Amino acid sequence: MLLLNAIGEGVCVCSRSGGIIWSNDFVGRLSGAMLERLSVAARQYDREYPVPPPGVAALGGGAASPSPSSLTRMGDDERFYQVQVAPLSKGPEIAAFNLPADCLILVVADVSGARRLQQKIDAIDQAGSELVRFDADVVRKYNAHERLKLLETKITKYASSLLHFDHFAIRLLDERANKLELVIGYNLPQDYDSFVIRPALEGHGISGHVAASGRSYVCDDITRDPLYLPGVEGAKSSLTVPLRVHDKVIGIMNVESLRAAAFGEEDRQLGEIFARYVALAINMLDLLVVERSNTNQTVAGRVAVELDEPLQDIAHEVEILQAQTLGADAGVKSHLRRIMNDIDSIRSRVKECAAGPASLLGVEKALADKASDPLLAGKRVLIADDEPRIRRIIGDVLTNRGAIATVCEDGAKAIATLEAHPAGFDLVLSDIRMPDHNGYEVFAAARKSCPGVPVILMTGFGYDPHHSIVRAHQEGLQSVLFKPFQVERLLDEVRKAVHQPKPADPPAA
Repeated sequence: MLLLNAIGEGVCVCSRSGGIIWSNDFVGRLSGAMLERLSVAARQYDREYPVPPPGVAALGGGAASPSPSSLTRMGDDERFYQVQVAPLSKGPEIAAFNLPADCLILVVADVSGARRLQQKIDAIDQAGSELVRFDADVVRKYNAHERLKLLETKITKYASSLLHFDHFAIRLLDERANKLELVIGYNLPQDYDSFVIRPALEGHGISGHVAASGRSYVCDDITRDPLYLPGVEGAKSSLTVPLRVHDKVIGIMNVESLRAAAFGEEDRQLGEIFARYVALAINMLDLLVVERSNTNQTVAGRVAVELDEPLQDIAHEVEILQAQTLGADAGVKSHLRRIMNDIDSIRSRVKECAAGPASLLGVEKALADKASDPLLAGKRVLIADDEPRIRRIIGDVLTNRGAIATVCEDGAKAIATLEAHPAGFDLVLSDIRMPDHNGYEVFAAARKSCPGVPVILMTGFGYDPHHSIVRAHQEGLQSVLFKPFQVERLLDEVRKAVHQPKPADPPAA
């Protein structure tokens, strides 16, 4: 009897009519509604299993149900029980305990924890399927930034409602710079991203450790964990899980709580499941952008090949006409020269389109116009781009219109220039993908050195490996230009930016 009370499961003996003959303390504590369900399970046994399954041993030697006969729930306390029914063996025990010869034994296990965990997993699976679902309308109607913003909204919604995390951050690994970039955050302080975090087992916090090891990490007490770097003010515990795509770590998801030991093994399991969907969704967005870039360049290349032959024919015909009109008036010769110039222009423009994000459109016309623009005259503009041709074109176009252009070949020089000339610029134009510092870092430096200065970011086909656009938009980014863009579009955005109202200074305390 003591043994049956100590096993942690309910055990009872019932008659075939459902009457409970004997039970241990576990069953004795069950509600009347649950006891009635046990009686029903006993009465239904013969109907469910009229012939004992061959080769299945019963509890005590008779035949048993090959699987749990029912999974039932008590009404008020939201608990779940698994009930297994089997006939009691016909041995001397029946006579010793004065039990009926045809009685049944029922084993009752409380599976509430497992059932609730499964419900949470099912809910996360359903939410995850929403994260990775990008239907045709979303792909067609939204650009890369808008799709990422939509994903960020979904991640925030599901993380807070399903996982009940009050604070979380997602960092992606920038392989070129070998550091983890903050791309999505929820309820984080402004200085949360003040550390440079690299994938390393030591010296770069828990996030760096998880990115390097590829294993989740639960910190029960941040004051006692040597790996922890300061994060959310007042945080006492954290959970960090890797983001994986095909066994490759692409980043981490970090969660912090204001309670000590807030995360257990179940939270780790749920966090890892959710992180799989997050990683997959982010990877799908990047693939969409890469595919668009490759497709555009392929199509433009094919157009160039298809146009080459008729353009050669036109050029040849013009050369014949030029030879036949040596004595023609200047007007005819001018028209022929114009046709040849147009042929060269068509070839050049198709080549620019085929070059993809390394090019701009409408360059010839923009450079030919050297008239000063009263809206741009005297405006100080900092330009940062690691593509020499692009930064030269933008610098020349703005200079021709009266602006004072400062051209930087990378993010490091742009940041150093901003720090050396506080409040020294009316506009900052920066590429997003540069080898040393990304667009967000240039944006953050501009906001710090030149408060209120408008910033325009540029990126090829919407490619944003560090997700600088989302982060910067949250903090007041002026606009984004997706290469290859028309130079006239750039000028329009520059005019709007340098003449937007400056934010008012905060009132004195």
